[in-house]
Amino acid sequence: MHASSRYNRLSSYRSQFLDEAVECARLTLPYLVTRDESRPSYKNLKTPWQSVGAKCVVTLASKLMLALLPPQTTFFKFQIRDDKLGEELPAEVRSELDLSFAKMERMVMDSIAASSDRVTVHQAIKHLVVGGNALLFMGKDGVKHYPLNRYVVDRDGNGNVVEIVTKELIHEDLLPQGFVTKMKEQNMTGDSDGDSYEKECEVFTHVRLDGNRWLWHQEVNNTVIPGSESKAPKDASPWLVLRFNTVDGENYGRGRVSEFLGDFKSLDALSQALVEGSAAAAKVVFTVAPSSTTKPQSLAAAGNGAIIQGRPDDIGVVQVGKQADFATAASMIGQYERRLLEAFLVMNPRNAERVTAEEIRLTQLELESQLGGLFSLLTVEFLVPYLNRKLLVLQRTGELPRYPKDIVNPTIVAGINSLGRGQDRESLTMFLGTVAQTLGPEALMQYVNPDEAIKRLAAAQGIDVLNLVKSMEQQQEEQMAAQEQQQQQMLMQQAGQIMKAPALDPSKNANLQPPPEEAAPEEDNLSV
Repeated sequence: MHASSRYNRLSSYRSQFLDEAVECARLTLPYLVTRDESRPSYKNLKTPWQSVGAKCVVTLASKLMLALLPPQTTFFKFQIRDDKLGEELPAEVRSELDLSFAKMERMVMDSIAASSDRVTVHQAIKHLVVGGNALLFMGKDGVKHYPLNRYVVDRDGNGNVVEIVTKELIHEDLLPQGFVTKMKEQNMTGDSDGDSYEKECEVFTHVRLDGNRWLWHQEVNNTVIPGSESKAPKDASPWLVLRFNTVDGENYGRGRVSEFLGDFKSLDALSQALVEGSAAAAKVVFTVAPSSTTKPQSLAAAGNGAIIQGRPDDIGVVQVGKQADFATAASMIGQYERRLLEAFLVMNPRNAERVTAEEIRLTQLELESQLGGLFSLLTVEFLVPYLNRKLLVLQRTGELPRYPKDIVNPTIVAGINSLGRGQDRESLTMFLGTVAQTLGPEALMQYVNPDEAIKRLAAAQGIDVLNLVKSMEQQQEEQMAAQEQQQQQMLMQQAGQIMKAPALDPSKNANLQPPPEEAAPEEDNLSV
């Protein structure tokens, strides 16, 4: 089956998810997802009546981006397997290996910082929040993002991807020249002398899983483009199919906005009613009694502070009189806004004269703990494949040295693991503070091992303690060295005192003999 036929067949299963994604985008960021697959038309996009949805999506996407790919620290760590220590590797070389692995981690992070991966990943995360689905391709020129309206996917019973088909418009000048000439001879493309839009061709990319490797090629009008065939290992595929939330048996995911779609719809409808009602209430219309001597033309033409003839009782102002109804709508809007801002981790500190940093930190920790399942899903479907592909490409290009995979295991330390480390830090800090306040600092020093406490705090903070925190052996060596230095100083002082004592002349004291040692008097021989 050709790629175009396969794409059309799988599109029928995608239609309901695409419709839901378009509806969610209409209430938040309308430009993200559209129904047009080839060339989106932004003329028909409607601006929502509120900006709460856009604020929620941008804030949550930014926080997820910082949690998954932190800019200041690494999101992974080369960790030596504990079962290999002692058998194949002596424990003494672990510190040296950790230093080498730290350099390799910095090399990978420098490569990511020099590329445009973060920009594309942030755009994909916004699509995940709104539509629940995104596709990334890690090519040689960087990461490319495909929205939901330009790809279809098929999964097996366990939820693993087995087939991907993408659709995009490519200008014919970017295709191989011989292939374009052959297509023109067969009248398979539009007139090259026409509009530039007519020179664009629909290119389908068909990706499928064949055993332990991925195979893909590109087609134009059911014809394979020469040189477009490629392959990759199964565990290091450049095609990353991402989902926000998963449902068993469904090939696509669902976004965060769809979970609160009812609140978004109600908020948008109430905002529209309140805006239109406020505009109607703000309109000023004067009425003049039919039998009044005041002419409406004179009233309309009168300037500010002008004097005209007439009676004030004959002139009235149209009033809406819907203040109570507007107050009800405004109250409901406030409730919807609070619920949505809390669900999308948008901080709204309480209105008070002094809001402590501890209060804000606890609120953030409580809200971020709601996204534990999301972090775990993105760690499995994004961070692990992204890291495997990045390491494979850097090793093939020679930018990163190869490492023994049976001894070294790359471990993700971001996402749900980073959230778990934060909770461990809070629990450990609270435990130490409780012991110190309840039993006193003496009990804390007596029952708590300082070396182990410092190591656990550093691990919770994600800080490498190598050559930073002194080990117990180093502390004992320093204590022994300090004792030896103190003993040497005492010996030097005693030697100096002996040298300062006056020396005896042997010629004058030749006949002198030392006095006999007197026995200590016994208690019975003492006289009163």
